[in-house]
Amino acid sequence: MTTRNSVLAALGTPGVLFILLFFLAPLSVLVVEAFAGGGAAFVILVEDPVFWKGLRGSLVLGTAAPAFSLLVGFATALFLARQKPHLRTSLLFLISLPLTFSGLIIAYGFILVFGRAGFLTLLLAKLGADPATVGGFIYTPLGLGFAYSYYLIPRVVMILLPVVVNFDKSQIAAAKSLGAGAFRACWEILVPQILPSAIAAYCLTAAVAIGAYGTALALVGTQVNILPLVLYSKISETGTDFPAAAALSLVLMAITALIMVLAEFFNSLRKRETRRSKNA
Repeated sequence: MTTRNSVLAALGTPGVLFILLFFLAPLSVLVVEAFAGGGAAFVILVEDPVFWKGLRGSLVLGTAAPAFSLLVGFATALFLARQKPHLRTSLLFLISLPLTFSGLIIAYGFILVFGRAGFLTLLLAKLGADPATVGGFIYTPLGLGFAYSYYLIPRVVMILLPVVVNFDKSQIAAAKSLGAGAFRACWEILVPQILPSAIAAYCLTAAVAIGAYGTALALVGTQVNILPLVLYSKISETGTDFPAAAALSLVLMAITALIMVLAEFFNSLRKRETRRSKNA
């Protein structure tokens, strides 16, 4: 038993050191900096209208982009589940490629395609569309959410695909044989079984969207008010308000952590209901 504990401790040491050095230590510095003036940085932050505009923008972006990504990702997962294993693996590899790119690369890619001189913009201009209107879309909050979906959808697919693949399709067939329509059978049988994974996927992508920084900075600069860009403005060349930046960092981290806690809460409720139904 002593040898086993020693091995487990040795295996866990790198993970503990990683958390200490790259999470707890920076977090401690942020907490000290934010409360350096007795918490005055939080008071200044709350009284700043730019903060509230950024919070509203982040919540809208963190709600709309994950919702769109969840719908597209669910449809994609259904499509992949019907493919042969080798084809599914190949397609999944292509779908997961956006996760290997940095936010800056994704932003510049969207500019080259959808920008004012982008390929698609110039193509639509030949058909009579206004290039200023079409090209300006990608620099709006809606366009930013569209760009976010590029790397949110693969996350949704990777979470939902195992659930959809392992779903027993005979349940749908049995429901149809008893007179249920296709939509009702899917709604009452398929959806409840994938709902925990769908909630987890939505919360994960919402946390990513709220905290994303590189894509937003490259696409819209500071034209769109979201919390990561407000934070950037406080520590960039035009601003050096480090206590306010530290306070905003803690607020941003608290929001994303709360989202993940809600995901775990709904997951636990779902597991309790499943256990109760089995015991009944």
